Formats: sequence, C-alpha cells, structure tokens
Amino acid sequence: MSSGVAVNPDCLEQFTSLKLKKAFKYIVFTLNKENTEIVVEKTSTSQEYEDFIKDLPETECRWAIYDLEFEKEDGGKRNKIVFFSWSPDDAKIKAKMVAASSKDALRRSLVGIAVEIQGTDYSEIAYEAVLDKANKGA
Repeated sequence: MSSGVAVNPDCLEQFTSLKLKKAFKYIVFTLNKENTEIVVEKTSTSQEYEDFIKDLPETECRWAIYDLEFEKEDGGKRNKIVFFSWSPDDAKIKAKMVAASSKDALRRSLVGIAVEIQGTDYSEIAYEAVLDKANKGA
C-alpha cells in the first residue's frame, strides 16, 4: 500500500551526490510537517558510524542512506550503498504506519542501493550487523 507521499526532488539530488561524487557519507530523510512529502533532514560527511546512529532518533521514524566502505576477506575494498528503514519500537503507531507505507516511494526513486536494513532498535542497525549483511551480498 502506498501513502501517496511525494519524494522531494532534493532527495534524489543529494543521493546522486553521495553515490557519484562521494559528497556525503550518509543522508537522513524524514517526512515534512504535513506528512505529504519526504525531505532531506540531514547530510553528513562524518566517517564515524556512531555519528550516523546518533542521527536516528529513539522515538521517530526515518529513512537513511549510508555509504558503507569495508574490506573483503581478500583484502579488497568495497563500497555498498545501504538503505535504512528506521522504525523504532517506541515510535507512535501512526508514524510507523505512514513510514512503512511511504518507504517504497523513496526506495524506488533511489537507484543503486545494494543492501536494505529494517531497524526497530539499535541492535539491528549496529555496524557489525550491517557489515555482515553487506558481506553476504558482496
């Protein structure tokens, strides 16, 4: 089911900057106040995964893109773009429903995502869990 929420063109522009120009390490998306459009809440160049985690609120839903760089067992470096759907257990039910039904609009507009992570608590988006999932598909 789709919520009819639009994706602001800036979301795609910032994603393209991350993907092609490596302008950012991550992008956090949210709904505007009217719940009618997905907008960019924050972009960051921080290389610290912990900074990314801190930008996902404990009680509010968000979507995010993270440019994960890791080493394969053969020593080669890899990059994978990871899509996060953050819907914490403590978020309001209505917010979770809108987030879930709006996700596809954003997800479909962002081409080149290698890994998708659903997170309801911080353990599910821990670096090791994300790295493990990225390695499986590598």
